[in-house]
Amino acid sequence: MKKWASLSIVSMLLLSACGGNVQTAATDSGKKDTGGTEPKQTAQASSGEKKKLSFWYIETGQRKELIEATVQKFMQQNPDVEVEAVQIPNDAYKTKLSVAMGGGSPPDVFHSWGGGWLKQFVSANQVLDLTGKVNSDSYVPAAIGAATFNSKIYGAPLAMSVVPMFYNKEIFAKYQLQPPKTYDEFLAIIDKLKKENIIPIAMANKTKWPAAFYLMYFAEKLAGPQIFSEAFERTGRTFDDPAYVKAGEMIQDLVKRGAFNPGFNGLTYDTGQSRQLLYTGKAAMEMQTASYVNNVRNEAPDFEKKLGMFPFPEIPGGKGNISNVVGGVSPVFSVAAKSKYPDKAVELVKMLTSQELAQQFTDKTSAISAVKGVEYKDPFAIQLNDMLSKAGYLQTFYDQTLPPDLAELHKDTTQALFGETMTPAEAAKQMEAKAKEILKK
Repeated sequence: MKKWASLSIVSMLLLSACGGNVQTAATDSGKKDTGGTEPKQTAQASSGEKKKLSFWYIETGQRKELIEATVQKFMQQNPDVEVEAVQIPNDAYKTKLSVAMGGGSPPDVFHSWGGGWLKQFVSANQVLDLTGKVNSDSYVPAAIGAATFNSKIYGAPLAMSVVPMFYNKEIFAKYQLQPPKTYDEFLAIIDKLKKENIIPIAMANKTKWPAAFYLMYFAEKLAGPQIFSEAFERTGRTFDDPAYVKAGEMIQDLVKRGAFNPGFNGLTYDTGQSRQLLYTGKAAMEMQTASYVNNVRNEAPDFEKKLGMFPFPEIPGGKGNISNVVGGVSPVFSVAAKSKYPDKAVELVKMLTSQELAQQFTDKTSAISAVKGVEYKDPFAIQLNDMLSKAGYLQTFYDQTLPPDLAELHKDTTQALFGETMTPAEAAKQMEAKAKEILKK
């Protein structure tokens, strides 16, 4: 059984050359009539009646517009099909899809991140096997690999992501600050900004995943690229390793330094509460995925000229290189096993992961393409892709790699570390105890 952990970027790059309803979750549940136990393979619509597909996704801003345009194009090319496309905010999406899957009424086509989160549905026989239905050679190997289990493909990827530190270049220039290369330099920037009454780092962590990037980076920079994979695969170090305890201590040191805005554990990222702090000049930095650029272009296009990024710095004495990054694959599009019209659903997935859409995603939203053959012209896309292509190691998102129960505990304990309601040793102990319970060698 395949488990997803960190990936070697060097090896993956050597293998790869580099008229219906469009709605939002606020206005429609997105559920379809699946017909209960009706056979899924060759069901046909009644004469004159359109085949209906439901499609759930999380993209916003220009990404949403491109997705919607692709759905419209699909319907124009398939006049016998009506697609109900439902955009659901990221933070509500996982719960909504899990409920739909458990209730037997999933959307025909749905977004995922691959990894352990998709695998739970695959293991429950809720996802259609796409092997032979999509051309795996069209995708970057590491990206298609995130949706491949037991040598079978269960999703097609459109984009990849890395997590840099975004910053306000205007603020850095005003106070003569340079992007740091070492963690000591990073701390000096934080202290300088504090003295100038500027929030060093914006964060909105009510949904727990935004702050989890820090734990991932600290652990990797301290203990090297294999720390997570060893703990996950049960082949060496564990989740209560001293490096994880130290990572928790470094998190709490940042909190005590006042590195973050007050009340960050109660703010919601999806609504832009942390980003507004950067837009208004109240905060100088924010660690986030590559989709941050898409958010900026959608919410505050004038801020784009002030936006810069740098990789998370090295820690003196640590084993992780500055080139190593945290990242993942998103979106990955899959088809529900219960789809009444699987052939049409597969065709929609192929169009949603076409080179044409991938190029548009890169040009307009600075996305790193998971589809081969894309040319990088957008300055942010070039920089993000360069960050990924030069990385010696990609640490995949813990919450998309671990089994769901352990992933939730990871987010819970990390949020508690930031809230200073749990000690680093306690958090590491809880993670390892749960890992022993549910992970197998």
